[in-house]
Amino acid sequence: MKKLRGAVIGYGFISGKGHIPAYLQRKDVEIVAVADICDGRRTEAAKVLPGVRVYADFETLLAKEKGNLDFVDISTPPCDHARIAHAAFDAGLHVLCEKPLTTTLEEAASLLKHARDAKRVLFPCHNYKHAPVVKTIREIIASGKIGKVRSLNLSTYRNTHAKGVTEWKTHWRREKKYSGGGIAMDHGSHTFYLTFDWLAAYPTAVTAKMTNQSLNAPAGAMTPKYDTEDNFTCVLTFPTGIANANLTWTAGVRKVIYTVQGDRGAITVDDDDLQLATMEATGGPDVAQGAVKWNVEKRVIQSNWMDASHVSWFNSMFDQFMTAIETGDYVGKEAKEAYLCIQVITTAYRSAEEGCRELPLATEVNV
Repeated sequence: MKKLRGAVIGYGFISGKGHIPAYLQRKDVEIVAVADICDGRRTEAAKVLPGVRVYADFETLLAKEKGNLDFVDISTPPCDHARIAHAAFDAGLHVLCEKPLTTTLEEAASLLKHARDAKRVLFPCHNYKHAPVVKTIREIIASGKIGKVRSLNLSTYRNTHAKGVTEWKTHWRREKKYSGGGIAMDHGSHTFYLTFDWLAAYPTAVTAKMTNQSLNAPAGAMTPKYDTEDNFTCVLTFPTGIANANLTWTAGVRKVIYTVQGDRGAITVDDDDLQLATMEATGGPDVAQGAVKWNVEKRVIQSNWMDASHVSWFNSMFDQFMTAIETGDYVGKEAKEAYLCIQVITTAYRSAEEGCRELPLATEVNV
């Protein structure tokens, strides 16, 4: 395949520390243009990418670069994802887009339809799938060692929201008009697409609860009062089992803890530390009387969880994007799951608003 020519739209933290360094490691892609509304970020992009063409907005970039591009990498706040992606499809370009794909289900459906009609790839940055320890979980499940997966617990602990670059709005993730929501909108996609994978199904219902601790700051405190949640928990019902998710920006530590329970064993992950427990029948009358021997294996799988840019995971994901372009997989599994993630997030918000009422979810993507 010929070298792909791309443009990055939004030169903030994730593109500056994650996407661009990964692109610079590759010989099959070249970033020829960057757009950002912030003058300081445009200056920084020009330093990092000598010779790159820099623009103050994506409309000008698309107009001036007509015929020079194969794809755009959308790394702006989520509020702008849909309109930039639509403009890119209109320009005949493939789209790699940061999560969440959109902030509403209607926008997500419109993007999938446009991608299909334009015959251009829509591909979300679901990069947690490419963490080495997560790949190992998938391999263990596929091996059958833990049997049929029955239940999941996924917890993401952060001691604060992810900060944006200092040249622009550092706390944009706490403002709904930019982010579309709080930690559920920011981290929910990562959690939910992993549950789809590990339970080998899509959820049929969700119940959720969320809180916003910033609203409880005492009078006169310097702490800002944000309009987005910082704690979120939900239960997803699947045809194959159940998943519990817990997301917080108010933890005392930064880490992920995942547990995958099968009918013959379990996987526990604490960042890079993985423990695999499997059952071995011993012939006793029942489990309590020694019918089962537990075999426990511990591994350390370096996955660089502390690096918020996740630059080491990017190239594995981008390889999939390139394969989708090569094969004409315009609205593939990743795009459909991005839509389903938005459905879970927005329905969970409604559940929380309605007193944690369980609400149904559609399992088909009909767009």
